[in-house]
Amino acid sequence: MRNDPGAANRLVSSAMSMTFAELLAPVTPEQFFAEYHDRKPLHIRGAAAKFAHVLSWRQINRLLDMTHIWSGQSLKLVMDGTPVPAEQYCSRATSRDNDPVQQPVAARVRDWVARGASLVLNDVDSLTPGLAAVSGALEAAGLGKAQANVYISWQSHKAFPAHYDTHDVWAVQVEGEKTWNVWEGRAEWPIAHPAFRTESQAQHEQQKGRLREKVLLKAGDLLYLPRGWYHDALAEAPASVHVAFGLHAPLGMDLLNILHERALYDAEFRKPLPRQDGSAAARFALTTRAGQLAQRLAELARDPKVMAALERFVAEYHFVRGGNDLLAARGLAEPETATADAEVPAWKVLAPGAKPVRRGAEWVLKTAQGILPLAPPEAEAAGWLLARPDIAEPELRAAHPQVDAPSLLARLREAGLLAAA
Repeated sequence: MRNDPGAANRLVSSAMSMTFAELLAPVTPEQFFAEYHDRKPLHIRGAAAKFAHVLSWRQINRLLDMTHIWSGQSLKLVMDGTPVPAEQYCSRATSRDNDPVQQPVAARVRDWVARGASLVLNDVDSLTPGLAAVSGALEAAGLGKAQANVYISWQSHKAFPAHYDTHDVWAVQVEGEKTWNVWEGRAEWPIAHPAFRTESQAQHEQQKGRLREKVLLKAGDLLYLPRGWYHDALAEAPASVHVAFGLHAPLGMDLLNILHERALYDAEFRKPLPRQDGSAAARFALTTRAGQLAQRLAELARDPKVMAALERFVAEYHFVRGGNDLLAARGLAEPETATADAEVPAWKVLAPGAKPVRRGAEWVLKTAQGILPLAPPEAEAAGWLLARPDIAEPELRAAHPQVDAPSLLARLREAGLLAAA
């Protein structure tokens, strides 16, 4: 019996949203905030299908083919810890804003990848529905503004030495495996300021402390690292892809910015400071005035209007994503249906290399759910399909027209061998 032709689209569509609870499962949000948030690292193991919808090799290649969204800044190459100069994999071009840029050249990027260079795709947090879903889940939990980078690395080639980040890190493993060294050292709440960019690698190696734990991230796993925590990572599988979601939380320094705006309307802060002539009286006058202004700042910080502005700032501290529905805006379609994803759904292979075997006159596939019987044409198609990283229904139909493609895909998905990508 042929499957409902719309079922695959509905399944993919439902996978494109995610809650914070789903992201953390089986850890609860309450447990996370009570025990881990801004306190210590957390490794959560997940099924291989958990983040299949976030990013796939198919999507990575398609994004890279969107030539004009990339530059030597947004796409970086790193060879065994050393950044590759942009001119070695880019050519001069003109951006869509008519500005000169260094634009990656696919052939040069391939050459560096063949040598083992890692790729870093910056600021991708809304470039696919799956990436946007994770960003939205993190921001909805009030963790700050989510900015995501994709790290693509190859076995035995390390992209970065031990370091810390100036934001919380949520590492989502989507392909392959990667071993993370999590060290005991933690910098005291560093921020993205030159004052925290002057340390040498020798200083980092000294400050990282002893090894706290080794964490093997597999596809479907998540690793949370509080801001300032020392770490480094190395790919263990032939290829590894993880997405690092950096959460930039509102800081105490943001209160100073609000107070600065409020102080503009306070005459005491607009008055000149006492003139200095080197005398003790002049120094005393300046010290006295500084104390008075500090007391006035404390009073302003308790002002209901300042507190209301601070509460609003913290509550709204996230990026605004999505919301485009052009046909609905013209009254030509119902909201939400106007923006349905028209792309052909793809399925990620969760058991790469799995092969049907012959039992007498039958062909079967061994799965976690049991034995899956296959007709000879289905066995041939399944073997071909499972040797790929992912598959779309039209590709299966074209390669094996004798097979009922929707039915075979549905059976493989139910057996836990495929997941919506």
